[in-house]
Amino acid sequence: MNDQFLQGIIFDWNRIDNDSYLKRIKAFKGIQKLDFNKAITFFVGENGSGKSTLLEALAVAHGFNPEGGTKNYAFSTHDTHSELCDAIRISKGYRKEKWGYFLRAESFYNVATKEEEYADLAHPSAKYHEKSHGESFLALTQNNLHPNGLYLFDEPEAALSPQRQLTLLMQIYGCAKEGAQFIIVTHSPILLGIPDADIYCFDNGRIHLCEYEETESYQVTEMFINNRQMLLDRLLTD
Repeated sequence: MNDQFLQGIIFDWNRIDNDSYLKRIKAFKGIQKLDFNKAITFFVGENGSGKSTLLEALAVAHGFNPEGGTKNYAFSTHDTHSELCDAIRISKGYRKEKWGYFLRAESFYNVATKEEEYADLAHPSAKYHEKSHGESFLALTQNNLHPNGLYLFDEPEAALSPQRQLTLLMQIYGCAKEGAQFIIVTHSPILLGIPDADIYCFDNGRIHLCEYEETESYQVTEMFINNRQMLLDRLLTD
């Protein structure tokens, strides 16, 4: 039985202009629906394949601020989100999330600044700007992970060392076991290793489920570690 908060997306491409760049994204061509059957779902693929665009549309359609934060964050430093949010319909389950957070690596600084502005005596600031980039990034995720929450993360590994990625992996997995749902865009072979997750690949002109070992993140990392000198000789020799 699927008991996820967000159970899928239905696309209505008639609501997108024919000259929109969205219709030139190869992975989007022909797709009518996408299902979320697991507590943890990953989006993987090459840069520009549509992963973050779809996650952003999902977040905005569900009521999150396009730049990130909780649903209570209402600010805009630069309005650049696509119209894809107007062309999707979210299939929701019978459960309602008790908390939610949309994390974007690219707009983390703006969200951290707003967190300080929104703070008051009842909700003191975590002062993310007083920490290193990696420490503040991890602290923000830790402070917002709760059981029965909904989390949309866009490249949460961006500021984290491999050791801190393992810390985040444990926390995501533990929170999912307590009823939370995660939809995550990532290039991290560490995070992708979380067990019992669905991985949607956006490569080869379509969105399709794949196994961990089939992801480019895993294959390229494994190839480099096991064949480092050979690859460097090929890449760096004139």
